[in-house]
This record gives sequence, C-alpha cells and structure tokens, in this order.
Amino acid sequence: MTVMEAIQARYSVRKYTDRPIELEKIEKIMKAGRLAPTSSNQQLCKHIIVTDKELIHQMVSACEEQKWIETASAILVECASGDRMMICGQSARSMDCAIAMSYMTLEAVELGLQSCWLSWFSPDKVKVLLNIADDYVVVAVAPIGYPEKDGHRSDKKLTKEVVVYNKMK
Repeated sequence: MTVMEAIQARYSVRKYTDRPIELEKIEKIMKAGRLAPTSSNQQLCKHIIVTDKELIHQMVSACEEQKWIETASAILVECASGDRMMICGQSARSMDCAIAMSYMTLEAVELGLQSCWLSWFSPDKVKVLLNIADDYVVVAVAPIGYPEKDGHRSDKKLTKEVVVYNKMK
C-alpha cells in the first residue's frame, strides 16, 4: 500500500470488533510515531498505547462519556513535554503531536486497522488516569482497532476549493 492509498483508505470508525491488535502491528504503529519529524528534532512527544481493557473502560469518563470507545482494542494517546512557540507562531508541541498521530494512524490503515481522532476529551482526566507526568500535555487521543464493518471516507471538498497556487486572491 502506498502512502496515498493509506490516506484514501482512512476513515473514522466508531465501532470495532473485539479482535486484539497483534503486538507486531502495535510495534509498527509506535515506530511510525517515533520516526515522525519534530520541530528542531527535539523529539519531546510520548506515544502511549492503551490496551488494558479496564483502562479503556475508564477512558470513557475522560472522553466525555463516549461509550463507543470501549469497543476499540487500543487507544492512542499523544502527549509532549516542554513547548515553544515556533517563529511562525504555532506551538511546536501541538504540531509535533499532530504529525506523529497522523503517521501512526496511516500506518494503522496499512495494517488493516482504523481509528477515530477525538476532539472531545479532557486532557487533565487523561493525564491522571494514565499517570502522565505534570510537565506533559495531552494533545491527541484516538481509539484504534479492527472496524466492525467496512466504512467510507467522509466527503471532502473539491481540490479547487482547498488548493491555492502561489497567492490567494
């Protein structure tokens, strides 16, 4: 599978089978996160994979009572310590975590898995539950597993609606 094929095959899943994710697949997904680029190569991210069913159950309360996440075999949690504003005005920590999560979710697709990035979660509750050090910030959370049924990508805008060459008018 090419990178573009993985991008085109990725879709958000909210119901998974109870099939556990094989250790070798988890290791490949974690490797993808580790190899992701980081601002100034600082490598401040931590890539957490939650596979313990009781912890996944407890993550429901940290994720605004989204009970469907319990169907996932694992939950990816992306966090980072330290931060600095890049010259462009963006948080290096947030950018680095987003890139790592993107790499991991695309690797998961190549391995036959799917995920769903969450926008509803309490970083503080996740930190407490997973014993994440005080100097870390939780940036992204994504349940992951084998989808219960085949899905499809959400519709995307046309290229001409989102791509600009050279200058915006």
